[in-house]
Amino acid sequence: MSDMTRERRTAPDRAGTQRPLLVTGLVGALWCVGIGLAVLVTVTLVGWIAAPRSALGSGLPGVFRTAVTFWLVSHHAGLSLPDGRVGLLPLGIVALPGALLYRCGGWMLRTGARRTRRGVMDVAVALAVPYTLLAGLLALAATKPPVRPSPWQALLCCFTVALVAGGFGAARALVALRRGRVRSGLGALLRLLPERPRSLVIGVSGALAVLLAAGALLVGCALAFHLPEANRLYGELAPGVVGGVLLLVVELAFLPNAIIWGTSYAVGAGFAVGTGTSVSVTGVFLDTIPAFPPLAALPGPGPAPALSLLALAAPFAAGAVGGVLTVRALPSPAAETAPLWGFTTGALTGLVLAVLAALSGGPMGGGRLRTVGPSPWQVGLLAALEVGVAAALAAWFANGRALRRTDDPKPRRRRRPPKPPRGAAPEPLPEPEPLPAPVVPVVPLPAPEPTPRPVPAVPDPLEFEDAEPVLPARRTRPAEPEPEPDEPRPRDDRTENRGGAIFVLRDEADD
Repeated sequence: MSDMTRERRTAPDRAGTQRPLLVTGLVGALWCVGIGLAVLVTVTLVGWIAAPRSALGSGLPGVFRTAVTFWLVSHHAGLSLPDGRVGLLPLGIVALPGALLYRCGGWMLRTGARRTRRGVMDVAVALAVPYTLLAGLLALAATKPPVRPSPWQALLCCFTVALVAGGFGAARALVALRRGRVRSGLGALLRLLPERPRSLVIGVSGALAVLLAAGALLVGCALAFHLPEANRLYGELAPGVVGGVLLLVVELAFLPNAIIWGTSYAVGAGFAVGTGTSVSVTGVFLDTIPAFPPLAALPGPGPAPALSLLALAAPFAAGAVGGVLTVRALPSPAAETAPLWGFTTGALTGLVLAVLAALSGGPMGGGRLRTVGPSPWQVGLLAALEVGVAAALAAWFANGRALRRTDDPKPRRRRRPPKPPRGAAPEPLPEPEPLPAPVVPVVPLPAPEPTPRPVPAVPDPLEFEDAEPVLPARRTRPAEPEPEPDEPRPRDDRTENRGGAIFVLRDEADD
């Protein structure tokens, strides 16, 4: 990246830091609302052209009010009809405003907010407040018989979606500025949380992932087995090319609802498709159902299919995964507290699943379709018990292994291979691997000391040598004849003066 490109990218950020946070939030809210409405107005116009003109409103004002209603529905805000209230809304369409608010939260943090944990909350609130006010004004503008959006639901749902999505986007931007690029807002949020809440969030996320995967697998298998029935319903509707595309979009938008219903079935609570109906492991009781192709995946009345009973193992597997992840994220020093944290993970998982069950269902007008979807309290209670017990046992076992591994740092001994049976040919020994050449450390030799130069000897003028005494030379005498053996040898004593002392000289033979 060149220096000029860096300057262009950093220039808006430096200018944006001078803006107040409320002004930045208002600009971001207008940007999100405008883009979301533009997308939904385009889709509504396409449907208005392809479908009968009276289906989506009369004239362009009616098309605009219908698009605003769809925009409120994308935030999961209900609406009222003459026959009753509509609360069964697609969860997949929430991805449109959620993605816009997510990007806007990151932009606000980079331009006009403090880059701290407190700044993340400030960005979320500064974005959610003006966004909610704009949603309330749009709900009042779209209120016209026979469709009346609920103003209080519009305010509450829009505030919640903006707060959560904007907060995730701001958290991701903060972590990206501090530690580099991150993949998701959830991963960024985990880095900002303390240790114990982080471990619980990791455990709950793992348990929910297993449960939702089991629900998705269950729905996919059910659709595969009932594909001919779904094709028959699609042929009865005969939507055409444009209508078929719009029907596919609606089916994809309701896919998260179907996955949550499959998860409720795996937990054991099941779900209802009308008053007095039930689809659960205890049995299937159905009445007349709407002609909607995804509903063809429902089993026939009577006992539950045998293969679907395997889904009952999903909550226990989810509990095991959640308990292990919780302990791995933060091991407990006391062995008796690990099951408590595991059960807490299961209870929080049940709470989140109960909220998802409440969002995935709701009434479809009046009459028999007042009760559609799973029961939130039943799903939450069963999930908390099943996932909690499995998570407690898994956390206790995993924490015990972690503690033993910490207390015993010695490596485990390798098991000896089993002895071959008698009579069997011995296995050839593997060729020994060549030993690596020994590495001889190179030790630097010390530098030789410089040889001192010889100093010439200079005589000391004060040092004297003692003079050796000069003795007088002896006078030689003529040799005397040898005495006879019997005769005594005459004694010859001589004296000498050495340094003032007189010495007597004798021959050794005289002694």
